[in-house]
Amino acid sequence: MPVETITLGCRLNFAESETLARQAAPGDWIIVNSCAVTSEAVRQTRQAIRRAHRRRPDARILVTGCAAELEPGQFAAMPGVDRVVGNAEKLATNIVPAGNQGHVRSFVAVQTGCDHDCTFCAIAPARGPSRSFAYADIRSAVERELDRGAREIVLTGVDITSYEGGLGPLSERLLRDIPELQRLRLSSLDSIEIDETLFALIAGEPRLLPHFHLSLQSGDDLILKRMKRRHNRAQAVAMVERIKTVRPDASIGADLIAGFPTESEQAAMNTLRLLDDCDVVAGHIFPFSPRPGTPAARMPQLEREMVKARAARLRERAAQRRSAWLDSQVGSVQRVLVENGGKGHTDAFAPVALEAPSNRLCDVRVTGATADHLIGVPT
Repeated sequence: MPVETITLGCRLNFAESETLARQAAPGDWIIVNSCAVTSEAVRQTRQAIRRAHRRRPDARILVTGCAAELEPGQFAAMPGVDRVVGNAEKLATNIVPAGNQGHVRSFVAVQTGCDHDCTFCAIAPARGPSRSFAYADIRSAVERELDRGAREIVLTGVDITSYEGGLGPLSERLLRDIPELQRLRLSSLDSIEIDETLFALIAGEPRLLPHFHLSLQSGDDLILKRMKRRHNRAQAVAMVERIKTVRPDASIGADLIAGFPTESEQAAMNTLRLLDDCDVVAGHIFPFSPRPGTPAARMPQLEREMVKARAARLRERAAQRRSAWLDSQVGSVQRVLVENGGKGHTDAFAPVALEAPSNRLCDVRVTGATADHLIGVPT
């Protein structure tokens, strides 16, 4: 019986789950790869374990990932859980975890861990210090995924802009050495770490796809300082302006936290306005969730109802901006990678509903838009 994997959280987890499934000996196992980015993510991990145990009561459950690293005892005590394995033990060998094998879009990890100490984050202690994978291993993983049928490669990790030697030089080398790599996408970026080689690729390399998701977190300088982020508001806005100047077709995504401890109404409004100032069309909004052991958990907390209300306001504005962006593309022709089930994504990562064979690139005329996706017809 093949090993079943249940994955929560980031793209790196999804990539690692594929490696775990390949390495595991066949048997009646369920691997739950957990997330600890928020309290809600930990709750969802526990819920996934309970559901798996009810569905397959005779299966042995192995829990790994960030939540397992930080809180092993609570998972070890759950019914059905046979083993709890921390991140340090997750991968038996130092191979690059390449994921989604056989899929049209495949994630390839280039590093794991983080050297920064943002006050709200439990991922750095869960993952350990930043460790970059060797170029030869990354290249092999990319080539393997392309051989399996992937048409697009997404470089992922905990903090990919901290890749040793630079994310730009790594991306440039992959594109030079692997001519069949025609679509390279990047996962979340720390805007302050975008190196000049990467910026040159953004400006002039069409194979580097024009969607850039930035870890901004707040639009208020005082809150950014209390988060121990390494950029300020003006630097974030300037980077987006620079990207949009050299790559007008670029779309911008952003992670933003609502209701960080001590956040005033003015600070919250500064973050709300950042959506406009950075032209964010893919906002990932997180209500602040205190993680045990982090400095932010010891700061004066806002009332939960206020946190939820500010998150809802941010989400509403982000949804309005996304809907307007999608509407603006009606009537245009977009290059679309068709995945499966009648859906795909444009180069700028707008989702598209269309009728076309899976695993192909095609030009699509956009005939309509809903609040969350485009509707198109292949030309």
